[in-house]
Amino acid sequence: MKRVVAPICRGDVRLLRCGEGILLSGVVYAARDAAHLRLAELAARGEALPFPIEGAIIYYVGPTPEKPGRVIGSAGPTSSYRMDAFAPALIALGLTGMIGKGARGPAVVEAMKDYGAAYFGAIGGAGALLARCVEASEVVAYEDLGAEAIRRLTVRDMPLTVVIDCEGNDLYKRGRAAFLS
Repeated sequence: MKRVVAPICRGDVRLLRCGEGILLSGVVYAARDAAHLRLAELAARGEALPFPIEGAIIYYVGPTPEKPGRVIGSAGPTSSYRMDAFAPALIALGLTGMIGKGARGPAVVEAMKDYGAAYFGAIGGAGALLARCVEASEVVAYEDLGAEAIRRLTVRDMPLTVVIDCEGNDLYKRGRAAFLS
């Protein structure tokens, strides 16, 4: 497995290949639907986002409350298609990675190809295990959204798979084709 450190520049993300396993360490931002709507509104007005978007990776997650002695509760991925309306604009602004589960729409894949971004798959149903990769968590914006607030997460060796690379190669499509052939 390849080790990747976030934030990740466009040049480095272009070296990742569809189907490749990675261990992600560094800073990622947790955000879901409601936070993405607010980010899109800021971007449309030309205002600064509440975190540095250049080279950023967003994890589509709404963690559960942490238990005593833990920095975060269960932190499994949510269905990524719900952020598809917002992802192309964020990619254009500098977002280089997204973590979630499920397929992405054509506009997201085109933006990934045009600008250089990757989509990483996390295992659904393994939220408690993924939470163990989170060393620190702090709310950085939209605390009123509760579990959907934007959080700055420091992760170590989070196991992910490159589902869609910068060339638009899609593991879901490859898997279906291999199965049907």
